[in-house]
Amino acid sequence: RARALLQQLPPQDCDERYCPELAEEERRQLRAFSARRRQEALGQGLACPVPGPCHGCPCRKCGRRLNKGDPGISASRLGDQFWHPSCFSCHFCHQQLVDLIYFQQDGRIYCGRHHAELFRPRCASCDQLIFMEECIEAEGRRWHLEHFCCLECDEPLRGQRYVMRSGRPCCRGCFESLFAEPCQACGDPIGADSEEVTHQGLHWHARAACFCCSLCRAPLRGQPLTCHRGRLFCSDTCGRGQDASSSASDSSDSAFASAPSPDS
Repeated sequence: RARALLQQLPPQDCDERYCPELAEEERRQLRAFSARRRQEALGQGLACPVPGPCHGCPCRKCGRRLNKGDPGISASRLGDQFWHPSCFSCHFCHQQLVDLIYFQQDGRIYCGRHHAELFRPRCASCDQLIFMEECIEAEGRRWHLEHFCCLECDEPLRGQRYVMRSGRPCCRGCFESLFAEPCQACGDPIGADSEEVTHQGLHWHARAACFCCSLCRAPLRGQPLTCHRGRLFCSDTCGRGQDASSSASDSSDSAFASAPSPDS
């Protein structure tokens, strides 16, 4: 319950004490934003049996009928509406509202987190609302300017090249040293600036010298291909030719191993 409350009602959305790094103007905006939400949108649902005058009314969310005496939830800010207890949930994340605390907007109910995000972006690093005029947006998420840093070395990335890793930015150096996949052909890491081709969980540089037929070396980018034991072929013919070559090599090795030594 405590974890769910912290998720649905982030304390940093309404109390400046949880945001020690805010500038004074940002603190002022946070106080005004929080006061307006409490006055205009905050409410707590009431759990009670459905009264007689509401017998047969539909649940506001699922539309199924509520009969007199059924357990229901009412929300004073939304008039004479009732919900099944399991339907009293956030319109955005669909989680049931802990302690029935809700925020309403345009006739819909939200948890505190997602109601706040209707009006202010949230920093993907510190989880605080952004009140600055400028922020950084990448991959559909936003950051305070000073919080857009490499997930490994904390190097600021504003104006720098980066790679997204598990939804967080990573500088090129850390990516290439820690996360870059080795090319199946040449063995070198596939850097952030290199084009990559993947097939069956394996990785190649997209250049013709690496992503090519293992037998005839024909480039395979945009071409049909087959894969056998981690090796690429432009056709079944090349694949069979490689198998025949391998079999011949294996036979020669066996014959050499079984031949008598000069001493014997």
